[in-house]
Amino acid sequence: MTGVLNLVSVGPGFADLIVPRAETALRDSSVIVAYELYLRWIAPWIIGKEIHTPPLTQERERALLAIEKARAGATVALISSGDIGIYAMAALAYDEIREDDTFTVNVIPGITSANACASLLGSPLSHDFATLSLSDLLCPWEWIEQRARHIAQADLACVLYNVQSAGRQEGVYRILKLMLESKAPTTLCGVVKNAYRPGQEVAIYSLEELLTLKFDMLTTIVIGNRFTQRKRGQMFTPRGYNDWRAPETETAAEVACGPAFPTAATWVFSGTGDGNALARLLAAEGTPVVVSAATEYGGEVALQDCPGLTVWAGRQGVEARRQALVKSRARVLVDATHPYANIISEQLIALSQELGIPYIRYERPSAAVTTGTIVCATIADAVEQAMAHGKRIFLATGAKDLAHFLQANAAGEHQWFARVTPEPETIQRAVDLGLPHSHICAMQGPFSQDFNQALWRDWRIDCIVTKESGAVGGYQAKVEAAAALGIPLLVVQRPSMSYPVVVATFEAVQTQLKQWDAVKGLQ
Repeated sequence: MTGVLNLVSVGPGFADLIVPRAETALRDSSVIVAYELYLRWIAPWIIGKEIHTPPLTQERERALLAIEKARAGATVALISSGDIGIYAMAALAYDEIREDDTFTVNVIPGITSANACASLLGSPLSHDFATLSLSDLLCPWEWIEQRARHIAQADLACVLYNVQSAGRQEGVYRILKLMLESKAPTTLCGVVKNAYRPGQEVAIYSLEELLTLKFDMLTTIVIGNRFTQRKRGQMFTPRGYNDWRAPETETAAEVACGPAFPTAATWVFSGTGDGNALARLLAAEGTPVVVSAATEYGGEVALQDCPGLTVWAGRQGVEARRQALVKSRARVLVDATHPYANIISEQLIALSQELGIPYIRYERPSAAVTTGTIVCATIADAVEQAMAHGKRIFLATGAKDLAHFLQANAAGEHQWFARVTPEPETIQRAVDLGLPHSHICAMQGPFSQDFNQALWRDWRIDCIVTKESGAVGGYQAKVEAAAALGIPLLVVQRPSMSYPVVVATFEAVQTQLKQWDAVKGLQ
């Protein structure tokens, strides 16, 4: 007898997502070889058959067993979840099949993790995309990083498989940082766990938010491109049809690497009031200055605060910054970004070292932690403490951290309120996360003690979460308002970073720049 080896895909986990041809192959097979979990999905079609279930880690043994049965003349079904030809069992079977084998091989396709997860998110893979497994059991880690870098540089949407295991915890964060070198921090991403299985979880984040999350081997990450949009709580990537104009939120700088920059300028990476003030002070000394702000709204504020200076606004990736700095022959990088913008600081330090451009960090002075405040080491700690201390919780932590609170376990048992910057996309992000419009205060700070007290009293707030943003960020006004109302104030500590050069005053920045100029003049 001539045997048959059916390589059968059974999709993500529900019988109604298994293709009819797979059902036929299972019914026609006399021998079933599968991981035991998969049997429950196909139970009605394998009654009375010879069944073998080697453990999950014995994939090659499963393939060899199925091949030996087919060589003996049996009709065998080797089962794999998803699509058996994508990161799955088909390749192992072909590794072991000999050229002189006479049994028939049939490959039955199925729904793989990429399109299963995409369907739960909306339609994020509607244009060119890539898949990338993060398992270094399949290929060397250096290859994985290289491929991730090229995917990001091409701005392809992508699907990450085998995201995080017990023995491989940090790799995913390395890949996400590589993505951030070329993709905007606000790039929409989907995180799906247990797609079409019990315990299914689906959430949408920005690319930079993924760095703060925990994953596992049951999680798939879908990363969009710069055209990926959000609508009705889902995400989609337009097909285009030759209309590839940038979205309205994207600046010309992101597409063409910036306006005509002055050469040998001091680049001040700002987005804060004190950063703009520092840029204005340096420009008053006759130094060409470029102000870079992370958002369109930040750019508008910078134009008002720094008349006459070149302002580069928008969510640029590392590659766009690299080209702009090289093109303009930047003199020095002054990092005056927000105290909690550690991702951009890490990127600027790396660019400084790569391009040989001096870097200095202006870090606004910390405010003293006062009696009555509750210090939280991380955002995750703040989430737990907030839900333990309040029912009507006010978030003054910034828009990028909202998801941690609003999508936490038991978040639905609390009422959430937030203050965000008055940008349409920021407000929409908060609404998409489930925050009612009536619970959003969209205004640019800082705010006075009286304003905070009035707002929190009217909203009947019983717990406040903020960051230690210093006096310039209105931190003390929040402390005093919370104390006056008798409301617990949770304060998230600043992230710990090692800067090459860090100062706390404008005068120290000026002194350091003059010292560098003096050294350069002697060379």
